[in-house]
Amino acid sequence: MPKIVVIDDSKFMRNLLTRFLEGAGHEVISLCEVPALELGERVLELDPDLVITDFQMPLYNGLVVTRLVRKAKPGVPVVVLTASHDPMVLKALLLEDVSRILHKPLHSEELLHAVQDVI
Repeated sequence: MPKIVVIDDSKFMRNLLTRFLEGAGHEVISLCEVPALELGERVLELDPDLVITDFQMPLYNGLVVTRLVRKAKPGVPVVVLTASHDPMVLKALLLEDVSRILHKPLHSEELLHAVQDVI
């Protein structure tokens, strides 16, 4: 069973993503914002098969999460959730080589399809 780490500052979104993913048989570890200095350690400790993160959070954004995850565990797919359609944001995410960008509002089928594609 693939292990997925979900990082989001919204408890509602963490719970929603957890429900979708666990319902599809995935093991989910849900994290509120971990301090940036600890994120790499947590990724190594948790050893996920996939990280799903929100883009806009108070302490840092999905670009920072992607960089820290890739530094700690190169090759781990990162899926970024965003409400933004700003071309600059999307370009920055693509330059960081995120595995998939999903736009909110999110539908379970879209999420599960993306997870299946990147794992």
